[in-house]
Amino acid sequence: MTAEPLEQETSEASSHAQDREPAVNASDDFIRRLPKAELHIHIEGSFEPELMFEIARRNGVRIPYDSVEAVRAAYEFEDLQSFLDIYYQGMGVLLEERDFYDLTMAYLRRVSGDGVVHAEIFFDPQGHTERGVAFETVLNGICNALRDGERQLGITSRLIMCFLRHLDEDDALRTLDQAMPFRDRIAGVGLDSSEVGHPPRKFQRAFARAREAGFRAVAHAGEEGPPAYVEEALDLLRVARIDHGNRALESMALVRRLAAERIPLTVCPLSNLKLCVVTDLREHPLTRMLDAGLMATVNSDDPAYFGGYVLDNFVAARDALGLSAEDIVTLARNSITASWADAGRKERWLAGIDAIASEPAD
Repeated sequence: MTAEPLEQETSEASSHAQDREPAVNASDDFIRRLPKAELHIHIEGSFEPELMFEIARRNGVRIPYDSVEAVRAAYEFEDLQSFLDIYYQGMGVLLEERDFYDLTMAYLRRVSGDGVVHAEIFFDPQGHTERGVAFETVLNGICNALRDGERQLGITSRLIMCFLRHLDEDDALRTLDQAMPFRDRIAGVGLDSSEVGHPPRKFQRAFARAREAGFRAVAHAGEEGPPAYVEEALDLLRVARIDHGNRALESMALVRRLAAERIPLTVCPLSNLKLCVVTDLREHPLTRMLDAGLMATVNSDDPAYFGGYVLDNFVAARDALGLSAEDIVTLARNSITASWADAGRKERWLAGIDAIASEPAD
């Protein structure tokens, strides 16, 4: 598929936010109360510096920072790779099952106040097994926290195992083999890490084998990579969702396909700003996605590093782009619809969204 030029659309995008009416009744509380699913969250990316220091101390691991403030000061990134360098460094303190439990529970407690009722969580086993941490140690810690999160907080979940695309496909296949005994605990596979130079086609065999084993599939595509990466994720990896997908808007043919096939996009506004995918949140393509009929959702990606959890992303997008209450409701509904939660829960959550949306404006 050849990308069609978007000169007119691009020139219009810069003034798009100014053309929209302010969201009169989409208050922070309105957004918070809407049931939401988070579909793009890397659990290792929710590692707040305070917890990092706590776990480093109890595991006797030295980190190259002497304070929480020094860690946060390092969170100035030029691009995706500069972030990943610190991201992998931070996860190096995670060694025991308890560490992964604490990390996951901290995320669930934080988002329970944001109106998140369901989370589909990415984890990167290769980032741990290559350090000598057993696959089952990672999985048990995360899954035990997800179980307790549902019992204590009412947040349901699905777990998605990501392949690190900067590693080779044979490594991904070995990781898939490690996951096979735990198919009842892992809902799907994904593809993350450095995008440029690592096209989806690199992992075609791994995804085919994962699908044969009953795993669903998603993939990061179109964050920094070209529209062709989105096409490959759809055609070669046969994914159910595209994570990010911003650059899909450079091809109107691809936009029409995404809209027609109702392919969800898990969009992460503050991440895109922090990693310089956009230089100003007012230029973010989220409103163009909605106007094109795409099933966009709002997510936090790596909230500890990018300065915002789900509610923060909704609020920042509302303020920068002039999102209306109707837009906010659409985004919340999209997140539930695009999730892998069971049908009964989805029906109840969607009804809850409609009930809140029908309340009289303040």
